[in-house]
Amino acid sequence: MSESEVITRIENGVGRITLNRPKAIHALNRPMCEAMIEALLAWRGDDAVQSVLIDHAGERGFCAGGDIRMIAESGAGDASEAKAFFRTEYQLNHLLFVYPKPITAVVDGIVMGGGVGISEPADVRIATERTTYAMPETGIGLFPDVGGGWFLPRLPGQTGVWLALTGARLKAADTVALGIHTHFVASEAVESLKTELLAASADPKAVADRAAGDAGPSPLAPHREAIDRLFAFDTVEEIVAALQADGSEWAQKQLDILKTKSPQSLKVSLRQIRTGATLTDFADNMAMEYALGGRVVQTHDFQEGVRAVIIDKDNAPQWSPAELSLVSGAQIEALFAPLPADEAWKTLTG
Repeated sequence: MSESEVITRIENGVGRITLNRPKAIHALNRPMCEAMIEALLAWRGDDAVQSVLIDHAGERGFCAGGDIRMIAESGAGDASEAKAFFRTEYQLNHLLFVYPKPITAVVDGIVMGGGVGISEPADVRIATERTTYAMPETGIGLFPDVGGGWFLPRLPGQTGVWLALTGARLKAADTVALGIHTHFVASEAVESLKTELLAASADPKAVADRAAGDAGPSPLAPHREAIDRLFAFDTVEEIVAALQADGSEWAQKQLDILKTKSPQSLKVSLRQIRTGATLTDFADNMAMEYALGGRVVQTHDFQEGVRAVIIDKDNAPQWSPAELSLVSGAQIEALFAPLPADEAWKTLTG
């Protein structure tokens, strides 16, 4: 049992899912997503299960994302394996989002990409002082998927756009202030918190409310006005121009960060978030991201981003196009085109 990459069991009325791939910081693969789906479906109609707890083994982090090497290798070919992974992962994201029983995610340590996708739909999202949250996809030629198009535009002001474009890393004081996570609990109290959650399966929020402490002042707070003002535009070029015109040290730092990101990814991500803000059904967002993901993983920038950041680790990607002005509207339109009905993403129930 301990060798499974996901451990699922029922403990005192709580369906417990423990990510158990610590050497890879629990990076998600398709069998892991399938195991979680199987358990969640079994528990959905089981009266013996009153709530769900998602946690992780080891101390390195909750979940660093998806299995990017596999996705890149597949994208270099016909992308069939990458698409199969996305289909299953997004079905898991949606199942968590619509789940009829309360879900608690204990996000102690690194939570990025795919880890955000399985924790953000939870009703109770607990961060610790070890939590580091980010959606860093523009740095590898991707976009903030796993529901980023839904969750990011629903954060306060333009913070979701800023997070998506810059890939900024946040600690708990900021994630709790923004509502990304609902509670702060010191890491040393996490095990006793889990014990309490398992003893009060029907009301995890009440347990978290009692256990929660103060995450401290938000380091981002002084920059919130600038973020809302400078990242409010509908084109990346306008955001860049606003940052340049602002002239502050903080704005210059954001400009320098954006210059390292894939121009194509920046444009894709901004459109994804602006589109996601208009949607009324989480499933529609996931269908958009599935169509987008299957195409983006086959692009030069994703292949080059993975090479530079994950494989060769030279952190010197050669983006193509290398300038925002050279990424055409037609290119972006093609990436966002809906899939034919027989290829489109569907929820588990439809």
